[in-house]
Amino acid sequence: MSQPHHVHAYDSKLAEWAVLIGSMAGVLMQALDTTIANVALPHMEGSLSASRDQVTWVLTSYIIAAAIMTAPVGWLAARFGKKNFLITAIAGFTIASMLCGAAQNLEQMVLFRIIQGVFGAALGPLSQAVMLDMYPAEKRGNVMAIWGMGVMLGPILGPTLGGILTDTYNWRWIFYINVPFGIAACAALWIFFKDTARDSSLKFDWFGFAALSAGLAALQLMLDRGVSKDWFSSSEIVIEAIIAGIALYLFLVHMLTAKKPLLPVVLFKDRNFVGGLVLMVVMGMVLLASSALLSPYLQSLGGYSVTQTGFLMVPRGLGVMFAMIFAGRLTMRMDPRIIMTVGAGLMVWSLWDMTDWTPSLSVATLSWVTFFQGVGMGLVFVPMNMVAFATLSPQLRTDGAGLSNLMRNIGSAIGVSLTTTILANSVQTIHSHLAAHASPFNRALGVNGPSMMMNPQIPFGLANLNSLIEYRAQVQAYSNDFLFMFLISLPVFAIIWLMKRPSFARETPKMEVVD
Repeated sequence: MSQPHHVHAYDSKLAEWAVLIGSMAGVLMQALDTTIANVALPHMEGSLSASRDQVTWVLTSYIIAAAIMTAPVGWLAARFGKKNFLITAIAGFTIASMLCGAAQNLEQMVLFRIIQGVFGAALGPLSQAVMLDMYPAEKRGNVMAIWGMGVMLGPILGPTLGGILTDTYNWRWIFYINVPFGIAACAALWIFFKDTARDSSLKFDWFGFAALSAGLAALQLMLDRGVSKDWFSSSEIVIEAIIAGIALYLFLVHMLTAKKPLLPVVLFKDRNFVGGLVLMVVMGMVLLASSALLSPYLQSLGGYSVTQTGFLMVPRGLGVMFAMIFAGRLTMRMDPRIIMTVGAGLMVWSLWDMTDWTPSLSVATLSWVTFFQGVGMGLVFVPMNMVAFATLSPQLRTDGAGLSNLMRNIGSAIGVSLTTTILANSVQTIHSHLAAHASPFNRALGVNGPSMMMNPQIPFGLANLNSLIEYRAQVQAYSNDFLFMFLISLPVFAIIWLMKRPSFARETPKMEVVD
């Protein structure tokens, strides 16, 4: 049976599911590994004999490598075929995970994390393109929901899984766990995945790639190290900002003038796709920053253990799954912009509610607010992906998927660094405001026995008072962060309604498949 190469018809349900699960395993491993190491960082400090400042390179190196390698995914897939590329990416990622688990010092760890990021970069966009290729427009709702589940549950459940593995075994298992899944995914794709056409005449845009890589690396370094280096008062950050600015400017000019740039300019002429990119940045900011804030909040202020914190993060994951079940089908039946608006409304409401939180918050309140936050994210994510790709031509899909994954990563980096900066600055400011009231002239601090415990003129009293003020300052600072995330989520409503409503009508079948 001869088949045109642009249609992927799988003869059996088994083959179709094997390819789906194989490419999903790749996404899930990659998404989990963005956050799974966060919980284990303190445990790694000892084994790798690194300071707290140095050990964060375990996260930074991975994120930078993944960001740089996301852009050329479309070109590589077109040049070498999706099958070879996807299997190579999963195999490389799996081997790098194994090496990360076996790393003996910080240098080895950072090197292996860079390799892991290089191979991991392709997993998200490739699997997304593979799934969009496999199904016609009217069936894409459910498959995008499955893909979205992998992308969104990964970062949410990463800390939970990381916490359990670190507590039960040790931190090395957060990397070893990828190995069996990686091997299984490679096998499934090797046997069942039908390759796509290759074009060996394609030329690689080295200048565009170099400019974009330099710009992204400098931007990520600036965002990552800005907090600890006090931003622009440090010459390192200023240099990184200048490099990022110049390199990204050169990349833009080159993209608009070159004959065959790294990213086709046509992508930016599609209004829905550009709207989807902007939403991706905001979703990346809120999804990862809220996860990054909640763990330390519950651990250091709420006094929960690593494993308990992990389980407290579960309701949000359940919310995402719950929404994903309906989101795809709803998108097919009604205007996807309405669904996204409802989702954005839930997300914004939950962030507003979090501005009033204190660590003595009941587990029930915590659970249902984060559950609805998850539902909101799910309701935005699936229709957003479908609307963004609805009007994009199939040839541009892999490039588009690469770009939207890149935007999500940049959003995450910006979100995490902004919220960390606001947190650090708020703690200092609020601490000094509160401390102003703790003077020896404050009668309440010197009258009776119990208050002597807080008397600033006695050393232990001073220490007690300071820790109380510090605690209060942190609680208020976290509220400021949640308020900031609430504010950056507001423009989402306008962006949603700037997108056009696409029709997911049945396309004319290109071919008949005979079983």
